[in-house]
Amino acid sequence: MLAVSPEVKTNPLQKANFCSRLFVWWLNPLFKIGHKRKLEPDDMYSVLPEDRSQHLGKELQRHWDQEVKRAQKDAQEPSLMKAVIKCYWKSYLIWGMFTFLEEGTRVVQPIFLGKMISYVENSNSVTLHEAYCYSAGLSACVLMWAVLHHLYFYHMQRVGMRLRVALCHMIYRKALRLSSPAMGKTTTGQIVNLLSNDVNRFDQVTMFLHYLWVGPLQAVTVTALLWMEIGISCLAGMAVLIILLLFQSCFGKLFSSLRSETSALTDKRIRTMNEIITGIRTIKMNAWEKSFIDLITRLRSKEISKILKSSYLRGLNLASFFTVSKIMIFVTFITNELLDNWIIASQVFVVVMLFEALRFLSTLYFPMAVEKVSEAVISLRRIKNFLSLDEIPQLNTQLPSDGEMMVDMQDFTAFWDEELDSPTLKGISFTVRLGELLTVVGPVGAGKSSLLRALLGELPPSQGKVSVHGRIAYVSQQPWVFPGTVRSNILFGKKYEEERYEEVIKACALEEDLQNLKEKDLTVIGDGGTPLSEGQKARVSLARAVYQDADIYLLDDPLSAVDPRVSRHLFEQCIRQALKEKITILVTHQLQYLKDASQILILKDDKTVERGTYSEFLKSGVDIFSPFEKGNKQPASSPVLGTPTLMSESLVQSLPSPRPSLKDAAPEDQDTENIQVTLPLEDYLEGKVGFKTYKSYFTAGAGWPVITFLILVNITAQVAYILQDWWLAFWANVQSDLYSGALIKEDVDTMIILNWCLRVYSGLTVSTIVFGITRSLLIIYILVNSSQTWHNKILESILRASVLFFNSNPIGRILNRFSKDIGHMDDLLPLIFLDFIQAFLLVIGVVGVMVAVIPWIAIPVIPLGIAFFFLQRYFSETSRDIKRLECATRSPVFSHLASSLRGLWTIRAYKAEQSFRSCLMHTRTCIQRLGSCF
Repeated sequence: MLAVSPEVKTNPLQKANFCSRLFVWWLNPLFKIGHKRKLEPDDMYSVLPEDRSQHLGKELQRHWDQEVKRAQKDAQEPSLMKAVIKCYWKSYLIWGMFTFLEEGTRVVQPIFLGKMISYVENSNSVTLHEAYCYSAGLSACVLMWAVLHHLYFYHMQRVGMRLRVALCHMIYRKALRLSSPAMGKTTTGQIVNLLSNDVNRFDQVTMFLHYLWVGPLQAVTVTALLWMEIGISCLAGMAVLIILLLFQSCFGKLFSSLRSETSALTDKRIRTMNEIITGIRTIKMNAWEKSFIDLITRLRSKEISKILKSSYLRGLNLASFFTVSKIMIFVTFITNELLDNWIIASQVFVVVMLFEALRFLSTLYFPMAVEKVSEAVISLRRIKNFLSLDEIPQLNTQLPSDGEMMVDMQDFTAFWDEELDSPTLKGISFTVRLGELLTVVGPVGAGKSSLLRALLGELPPSQGKVSVHGRIAYVSQQPWVFPGTVRSNILFGKKYEEERYEEVIKACALEEDLQNLKEKDLTVIGDGGTPLSEGQKARVSLARAVYQDADIYLLDDPLSAVDPRVSRHLFEQCIRQALKEKITILVTHQLQYLKDASQILILKDDKTVERGTYSEFLKSGVDIFSPFEKGNKQPASSPVLGTPTLMSESLVQSLPSPRPSLKDAAPEDQDTENIQVTLPLEDYLEGKVGFKTYKSYFTAGAGWPVITFLILVNITAQVAYILQDWWLAFWANVQSDLYSGALIKEDVDTMIILNWCLRVYSGLTVSTIVFGITRSLLIIYILVNSSQTWHNKILESILRASVLFFNSNPIGRILNRFSKDIGHMDDLLPLIFLDFIQAFLLVIGVVGVMVAVIPWIAIPVIPLGIAFFFLQRYFSETSRDIKRLECATRSPVFSHLASSLRGLWTIRAYKAEQSFRSCLMHTRTCIQRLGSCF
């Protein structure tokens, strides 16, 4: 179970000294625990006060509300981006200065290195003392860069985490306030996608955004230094960079378009998957698994085609990081050669290092910033559209001056959609006072549930009025229970009073059912808990309403889910006895109970056919049964057997039934407690990821011949990359000999050597480009294809699973696999593997060249390599557990979201929005504790 120790560990960052903050020593105790044993949620540190979700959500919500008011005043569209900037610009700008200092240290390093090489070449130009100073300066710059780089990324990720948490708070808050027409414009899948994928874009955009302004500054600085070093030849190399940036700007626009299309397709897939899981029993009863597998597979194929295109663009960006600096160096030195300029070894190293400094920012971080900003803008637009949906108006349930509790509806007409010709309800009038029972009857589709929606404030009037005076309790047509114990479902935030609790259990015929449960009323039900029948759920929902001791009870056909004996018990002991002093409006198809009603309201075709008492109908000779006989001959249309259709196109259709928004209706002295929602924490693996997992991942995307070809391409690309640098050094030595007079340029042999150097260098450059791009695109293709394969395998396994699987696994856990985890496989893993392969081969190549040139370097390299290996293992033991815990903790968030949306109107009827928000914030706090440590 997702539980947090009442004594959460204090975050050591609160008391950390300067050195501890600078070098992140405050995490050492956690690493020690992770090295000794498997980490548990209680090992994580508490969230810092300024990072708590409630605080962050309220702060951003305040800026968003101000932006909405400003936009309304100026008759403009509100901008969520402006609200975000106003909320976070100060802290973000301060930490952004670290980027400027970090890149400054990177640019200075080539200058120090050039001076040191000048001393080696010619000790007369630089003294020994100066050489030591340059060496110390180079070491200090490297150390400063390492510290500043990691500090910057940590704090930028923290800003991104704050923004993500704040947006999650706002999205969930909005979901609980959506009006019914607004629900028709969104879906559960879209909300899940917003919370699982869209908000995560801000974790990365904050890290790279500053490079959009630091990049041009660094490019100008490097250009000036290159001009001082080799003159006008440097402009040829910089021209290559400008051309690249122009291409990347086009890539950014194209990527933005693809991202928008992909998000829409992902929404549709997740929405459909949510509806399939919700209706899995119907699907299995009709043997529709194959048809729905085909449906999801078609949606996934459309989505993956867009993902593959955007992934190719990402791959080209990473390939440019690998190859563009080589092209810039090649073009620069070729131009220098054509201009008959001399170049010496120290100049070569300075130029290469300056281009390398420019490479990281201009060919990696800058295009990454363009990509992440494009993604973030699309996500902000999608979140803004959701936050701009209409909210349900507050329903005034305050008592009138005379204090009389009543429900009064006069000449009420309303439309679900104003564009429809016929109203949903037309000319409905009735009054119900304390102690009266109004039964609402009519054929299927007559508007009975819509009538209750109107009383709950869900269906605003277009004509007439409705007055509801008193606290409302509501039982939905589709009974709803949330993940938690039977007792917590019944109490629903009210304090436990044993005598009253037992009376409610007896009135709702739950005594025998509770005795049959292993843990009695402490048995966990809902997602992942003990499954209940529809009749049991209906009685739990009814018991919840009765225990609230409300003034007005709206019961949407709770008797239809139980057998006749239990139905009679519920009507006699609960509705007539326990609620005899309340205002009760009962929607029912059980016509045998009409004679006991104070009033009977007969609806047909969305309007009142008859209204009166049972005796009045008998005296007037009205046949109250005729509307049902005619109306039920034409039931609502249903799908043709064997033809699968989406079970709902919107939340209005996919979620239970009509419900309300009641705020400030309860008296202030009402005794309440927090609603105890139990969210099961899924199991997760221990230990390192084995070779078998990596093998399965790659072979799912391609066969061994393709993988073998990929390995050869990687090796060839790296060899060409290293040989290009080595050949450039050889060419520089030839130039140095010419400069010193050891070789004569007009000599035939010298000309042959120079031409040979040029041709080989050109060939190696072309090879680096071709194999570098081929490697990137091939890795992307294999791993995106692997994502598609694994998605299809998971889909088929899920839909072929038994119903027991869906009873023991919450819907949020399953949706987490198809949203967040599949999203990582689509977007994150291909880039991570590509980056890892490039970096790994680069390190191996560099170390190999150093040892080959100077064998003595192996003496420090070998022990350092061993030390780094064990350090990496020490780090992975903790980071791996934290990441697994974070992934396992994320599933309850989606379970809670799905459960909340299914019972949305019930939650609003009981004014439990704040309790459910608190529960979600508690769960997100657990994720924050893990994320802040990771």
